[in-house]
Amino acid sequence: MRLPRRRFLAGSLAASAIAGPVGIVRGQPVAFTSDPFSLGVASGSPREDSVVLWTRLAPRPLEGGGMPESAVAVDWQIAEDEKFARVVAKGTEQAMPALAHAVHAEAKGLRPGRQYWYRFRAGNTLSPIGRTRTAPAVGSTPAQFRFAFASCQQYEQGYFTGFRDMAQRDLDLVVHLGDYIYEKTWGSQLVRQHGVGIPTTLSEFRDRYALYKLDPDLQAAHAAFPWLATWDDHEVADDYANDRSYTTRDPAQFMKIRAAAYQAYYEHLPLPASARPRGPFATIYDRYRFGDMLDLTLLDDRQYRSPSACVGGGRPGTVADCAERTLEARSMLGNEQEQWLDRQFASAKARWTIVAQQTLMAELARPGDGEQRFWMDGWDGYPNARRRLLDSIATHKPRNPVVIGGDRHAFYVADLKRDFAQAHEPVVASEFVGTSITSQGPSAASIQQALKVNPQLKYARGDKRGYATVDLAAARCTVGFEAVDDVKQKDSAVHRLATFVVEDGVAGAKAA
Repeated sequence: MRLPRRRFLAGSLAASAIAGPVGIVRGQPVAFTSDPFSLGVASGSPREDSVVLWTRLAPRPLEGGGMPESAVAVDWQIAEDEKFARVVAKGTEQAMPALAHAVHAEAKGLRPGRQYWYRFRAGNTLSPIGRTRTAPAVGSTPAQFRFAFASCQQYEQGYFTGFRDMAQRDLDLVVHLGDYIYEKTWGSQLVRQHGVGIPTTLSEFRDRYALYKLDPDLQAAHAAFPWLATWDDHEVADDYANDRSYTTRDPAQFMKIRAAAYQAYYEHLPLPASARPRGPFATIYDRYRFGDMLDLTLLDDRQYRSPSACVGGGRPGTVADCAERTLEARSMLGNEQEQWLDRQFASAKARWTIVAQQTLMAELARPGDGEQRFWMDGWDGYPNARRRLLDSIATHKPRNPVVIGGDRHAFYVADLKRDFAQAHEPVVASEFVGTSITSQGPSAASIQQALKVNPQLKYARGDKRGYATVDLAAARCTVGFEAVDDVKQKDSAVHRLATFVVEDGVAGAKAA
């Protein structure tokens, strides 16, 4: 699945100061003393005839961006070739100070299932060149569809080596499952620094995103493929649930923080206009179709969830079970999103059905002192919500359901059942969880204990950082766990740690 590093990635990231006519209408005259495209380019939300193109003008990225308090015209082009001899769409967007001079341009009228190249210009400065791909047309049957999924990239704990490796692969898509930034410093053997404290205001969140997006390996992965992205907790605050945060007890104050965090997230990811926040609210869950090969639902399990159970308003850690945990009304997704997801399962027609969500869905019981203990920040804190989701799959029977997740800083493979206590309960779906890009993982002892007492787990390993790749074909889904040798070393190698397959029509994963 590897490709040589493409010339457009190797050269264009260093070529953004090149000026010259590119055959499109110039933006308003503006002079930059340093590169306004310091945060790179990205694309996302790929449909069969459109894609979202992203950049943000930030000549002084860690000083609020360094842009004037006025709109700046930004031209964009998308072409069928890397030299832009065959431009198929172009336009001009106004980069507004209210959105940190970020641009979300929707390129329409594209052909399905093909590769494109795109770029921006502000004044006489050209951006790096990005590469993207539209979704295959509904009704078409691609022979193969390849994507990667990743999460949890704590900047201080390591280098984004996984993204460097990802950018060199032959992929159609990247799915990011949350914790794109971290709001706080934690972990051991830090190799670089945030340099400031926990962000709570819009300007502070903008600077945190800018710090992360200055990383050249992250930029390369964004420039190489279209992304789909959802958030988890650290984009706002550790382990928050809806309007509740153990770090900010006043819900009104927390919602002000959440509004700032949600806006900064939108400003820095290639999200569609439908995801633009309205204060502390934003709709980021969505469904994407990739021909007749893949139906992918992207979920939001943070914004609408019920308050954490069994912890009395404290941090939702691993605690003894309590009656509150199993209340039927408790939801991970919220009632509206649950009903929406049920409709997506009912209408799914593709060979493979991927549910992209943030964390481990399989039960992970942890016996202790004669009582069962559960982690209240994940699906184990919402067991009836999980059961309803799996009931929906069992009822509507979308073809080949596979759940992917992140958050746990470990690789997992699991069988998903409606009742994990019943050994002979049929497997409803297969689950794969990718480890973190950099964030510190669980101890070997805890992983071994989890495998010992949770028979639904087929694989677990938490000592490696990296990401996962998925290769979909008619006969099987092949998942590879790609592990960085040493995330503390910039030039570390990446190797395949394990490979699993799910056969068409057969629930459950097998080691390859």
